[in-house]
Amino acid sequence: MTDEEIARLAEKLSLAQKVRLLTGATTWRTAAEPAVGLGELVTSDGPAGVRGQAWDERRTSALLPSASALGAMWDETVIERLGGVLAQEARDKGVHVVLAPTLNLHRSPLGGRHFECLAEDPELAGRAGAALIRGIQAHGVAATAKHYVANDSETDRLTVDVRVGERALRELYLAPFEAAVDAGVWAVMSGYNSVNGSTMTASALLAEPLKGEWGFDGLVVSDWGAVRTTVETALAAQDLAMPGPDGVWGERLLRAVESGEVPGEAVDDKVRRLLRLAERVGALGEADPAPRPPRTPTSPRGLLREAVAAGSVLLSNNGVLPLDAGELSSVAVIGVHAAQPRSQGGGSAGVFPTHVVTPLDGIRTELRGRARVVYAPGPSAGTEPLPLGTDRCVDPRTGDRGVLLRMLDEAGHELYAEHRGSGRLLEPTLVPGAHTVEISALLRPGTGGEWTFGIGGFGKLRLTVDGQNLVDGEFPRLTDDPAVVHVGPPCQYGRARLTRGRAVRVVARRELAPDTGRATVVTAAPPAPDPETALAEAVAAARDADAVVVVVGTTEGSESEGYDRASLALPGHQDALVAAVAAANPRTVAVVNAGGPVELPWREAAGAVLLSWFPGQEAGAGLADVLFGHAEPGGRLPTTWGARLDDVPVSRTRPEGGILPYEEGLHIGYRAWLRSGRQPAYWFGHGLGYTTWEYEAVDAPGQALVGQAFPVGVRVRNTGRRTGREVVQVYLARPDSAVERPVRWLAGYTSVECAPGETVTAVVNVPARAVRHWSTDAHGWRTETGVYQVHAGRSAADLPLTAAVDIGERP
Repeated sequence: MTDEEIARLAEKLSLAQKVRLLTGATTWRTAAEPAVGLGELVTSDGPAGVRGQAWDERRTSALLPSASALGAMWDETVIERLGGVLAQEARDKGVHVVLAPTLNLHRSPLGGRHFECLAEDPELAGRAGAALIRGIQAHGVAATAKHYVANDSETDRLTVDVRVGERALRELYLAPFEAAVDAGVWAVMSGYNSVNGSTMTASALLAEPLKGEWGFDGLVVSDWGAVRTTVETALAAQDLAMPGPDGVWGERLLRAVESGEVPGEAVDDKVRRLLRLAERVGALGEADPAPRPPRTPTSPRGLLREAVAAGSVLLSNNGVLPLDAGELSSVAVIGVHAAQPRSQGGGSAGVFPTHVVTPLDGIRTELRGRARVVYAPGPSAGTEPLPLGTDRCVDPRTGDRGVLLRMLDEAGHELYAEHRGSGRLLEPTLVPGAHTVEISALLRPGTGGEWTFGIGGFGKLRLTVDGQNLVDGEFPRLTDDPAVVHVGPPCQYGRARLTRGRAVRVVARRELAPDTGRATVVTAAPPAPDPETALAEAVAAARDADAVVVVVGTTEGSESEGYDRASLALPGHQDALVAAVAAANPRTVAVVNAGGPVELPWREAAGAVLLSWFPGQEAGAGLADVLFGHAEPGGRLPTTWGARLDDVPVSRTRPEGGILPYEEGLHIGYRAWLRSGRQPAYWFGHGLGYTTWEYEAVDAPGQALVGQAFPVGVRVRNTGRRTGREVVQVYLARPDSAVERPVRWLAGYTSVECAPGETVTAVVNVPARAVRHWSTDAHGWRTETGVYQVHAGRSAADLPLTAAVDIGERP
């Protein structure tokens, strides 16, 4: 459909009809308009999976590795294929718009949503994000680049005003979004935050550079609840306010247009963009969306398993990996995360996977019939009590595994009941007259002692265990953050002493008062084991084994949307666990199950350190492939890891007086480390494989023209004994520049694969944008002519080859 045809459709609508389309009809859907053949547009959170319109554990989703793992792949082909998985999931669920990818940067390792972002470098983040966009939109589903812009931390995220210089804004934070527009993204989400005094839903940055200079012709949708004023946001290039149907546009926007405060053309442009998006995804008229890819008899499990290995980063290896299953008689698997891994980050992007293969399961499957696997959880990992579920509870009415949900009227009479599989109910079925939601279950403890029970939510809460009151009170809502109100409300806790094997009845009730959200969570946790005893048992298991795999990581309470981290230390006793196990057995592989950087004080003692991120549903299967050499760990760090938080050059996430200054300017990530002269634990771009490489020569063109890309050839030789993949990275530097620059910056990368003894030349195409800079005087892009140093190698600091290229004007 042409722009002229879309404009004619828009002209058929009255002003009231147009305004109605610009606020969501529900939490996840836009309004339909039969007069022009417009159907509803259905949105869903991403990027780890496509949940659909409801938080319901019965509606499962394919769970991908976290975005930080995708960034670690440095492989657009795999990422694009994963985008195809998201698209197929979306189409199967009737979803038109996937709210992914997140293109904010890893500015600080403390960022709570670090796991949902791709990289600390704008070039890597932009290329990875563009690949995911291409993979999603190739199947007629819209991707959404979010959160525009400088929404890089969680503290006071609804109100924080980020103060960032014009040049850093252009060269760092806007750059991945520009790459998304270049990739043809169909939607962009404006963030909650302000930038330089203007909230993003009313920011001039939506018009320029997004819609003007870059030519973005898609739809700007708000983050949920981010449109808080009527006139200033309507005058901006904000197009759609979500969710609905309530909001500050609607009737107020209609009156603002009628009074002349908002020009009618502004509304017309927003409507045309909405119609254009609908046409692209097949929700307008007789539009035929991109053909649905044929369904194959296999699920995406194979690709998701491959993705675990592709994103895993081998940080160090003292000859321990890969393990040879044929030479092992016993393997000790240690750590709470081995049996209960974090497959995904916490917050609004969460989905309910059909299954999760744990590291313990994956190792047992690999060694079945060949070697004995001994599991020792070790001391507490600091994990929060988990929601009641099918693993330890039954519905008191049916006896089926899970819980009973009931909706009660004010007198306590049952209006509705259903069986559920989880005590985490975020959008329970509402029925007329409902006054209270009740979740009940019979729990049969496998361990005796003092258990901790919790109820999460806002308003009047009551929690009993066998009739004993553990929580009973009014807990007011103190935040407007939807991730807290509707996804992760705070829990109130109580304790009860249980007898092993004796079932108890757990009953939680929450009154459904206005403005208390729709989330109710009921949790339970057995008493923590004695730390010294648990540690001794883990050490004994490690000492008696031929090899050890110890899995440690963060918890939902230490790494999640809604808040930033205060520390990079692993919670609980996990550092002591790894140190003790590694001392007991030098063949210890430490697997780190975290979405972002953590301190690893024992890293030099471990035989190998492998970073698995939040690896998705095939976590254990993909991990086993890497551990036992069926697949090479393909990942390279997308962000620099400091040894200690105190060493990190840029870490501030907490605003003062509502303002968060980006005082570091251009120097974030490895750029900040290089400028500071400090040494991190692991540099951006670092990662080992199962072979070794020699960088033999670099060939740069000597001269290149302003505005043109140029190739850099890098000859590498596989000096090891296995076929392997190498990520060849090219950085630029200009020490004598007349403008401020980083010490060096990533200009491009590619990967090569070859057999032992073979030599291959990797060709890295350096784009023209790599040598340009933003002039704050001219308010435009400029390229400084002269000689630039070209550095090639394996990371931001391991760059053995150097050349030079002279950038000049056309004769």
